[in-house]
Amino acid sequence: MSGIPGLIVAAPSSGSGKTTALCLLAAGLVRRGVAVRPFKAGPDYLDPTHHRAVTGRESRNLDGWMMGRDGVAMALARGSAGGALALIEGMMGLFDGRSPDSLDGSAAQLAQWLSARVILVIDASAMARSAAAVAEGFANHASGVVVAGVIFNRVGSAGHARLLRAALSHTRGPDGAPLRYLGAVPQDAALALPERHLGLVAARQATLSVDVLAEHAARHLDLDAVLALAQQTALPLPAVPGPLPPRVRIGVARDDAFHFYYADNLDLLREAGAQLVPFSPLADARLPEGLDGLIIGGGYPEAHAETLSANATMRADIAAFAASGRLVYAECGGLMYLGASLTVGAREHPMCGVLDHRTAMADRLVVLGYREVETTADSILGPAGTTFRGHEFHHSVLSSPPTAPTIYTWSGYGGSGREGYARGRVLASYIHAHWGGSPDIPRRLVAACGES
Repeated sequence: MSGIPGLIVAAPSSGSGKTTALCLLAAGLVRRGVAVRPFKAGPDYLDPTHHRAVTGRESRNLDGWMMGRDGVAMALARGSAGGALALIEGMMGLFDGRSPDSLDGSAAQLAQWLSARVILVIDASAMARSAAAVAEGFANHASGVVVAGVIFNRVGSAGHARLLRAALSHTRGPDGAPLRYLGAVPQDAALALPERHLGLVAARQATLSVDVLAEHAARHLDLDAVLALAQQTALPLPAVPGPLPPRVRIGVARDDAFHFYYADNLDLLREAGAQLVPFSPLADARLPEGLDGLIIGGGYPEAHAETLSANATMRADIAAFAASGRLVYAECGGLMYLGASLTVGAREHPMCGVLDHRTAMADRLVVLGYREVETTADSILGPAGTTFRGHEFHHSVLSSPPTAPTIYTWSGYGGSGREGYARGRVLASYIHAHWGGSPDIPRRLVAACGES
């Protein structure tokens, strides 16, 4: 088992500037010729698009609760190939995860499992010495979570930065050593990431300049100290199996309407013998030829409902594909697209009609949470009793639920229910699955495609 130097970029809370800080570090280090490999803690599809825009490399999710320790290690290994430094962006606050009484799913859990040092990003816009107290509290909160340095964000002036640095010099971690000052990033509109109704926009909609990021990093961050901290540990990298020779062709919807996919799920399909064929429900008139299965992931079908609906030939192709008995697997946005219609505002847009449900956009977040799933019937994912973990996060509702049977029973923090609508070889759900902790599922799905 080999290793790679690495760091976790975390914060006391969401909105502190973790994504900006990681992009600054990555841009500055890439300019120096360092082969940075980016990662994102937790169930997030959007921050990784910013990582990729800066590094040119696919950013992988690492989630201890969804993937398990072995799944995290394999994802880290897949994403670190050819790299010299792994940068892992945390989720929410450093210690936030699945529940308030455990570190499951948190960036802190990753720090413990990987023995990775943590850089804490603190929004210091309304603090001076108090920011040092926050840093010291986080550094001493949990054993095995080593906060090695601090980046102060949204700093008002050079004088403000001097106050913060002086205050931090009086802090101590559990080993008695002071926390390392790694820089102060000024309040700057050029570094702001715009917001949208589900959080950050995808990178292709943002305007951050990689050159501007690299210049800010060189000016405001101690990149030499960051590299020195990273070299203190080597994150473990197990061997990764190569892909099998392709034996089935699976179409994967990839465009502005459907782009929420975990890179490791797609790699697990390739490793099981799938050739993944991208297609666009927005722009392509027909499905690619010779497909054995379809995967339609999440995204923003509501933002493109009119165009999706107007592409009648694609909708008809997908309906005919499902009717032919070939495999169709859909998550969240894909569930919405497979239904009879999608209502946005006052307008109802016809969709594929593979299943008979109707969805409608709400004016608020409807569901957010982790899900542990067990199937109650044989399906394209495997026999009854198949289990996996994932998450649910959407602003739409089933205004008219499918008449198809539900084959998922799920439980989450504080709740449970039934989901997963199956009819023939079609399976659609609001739940985004991560197969890193259930690698048999992609193998079974590929095998099921071969039975078409």
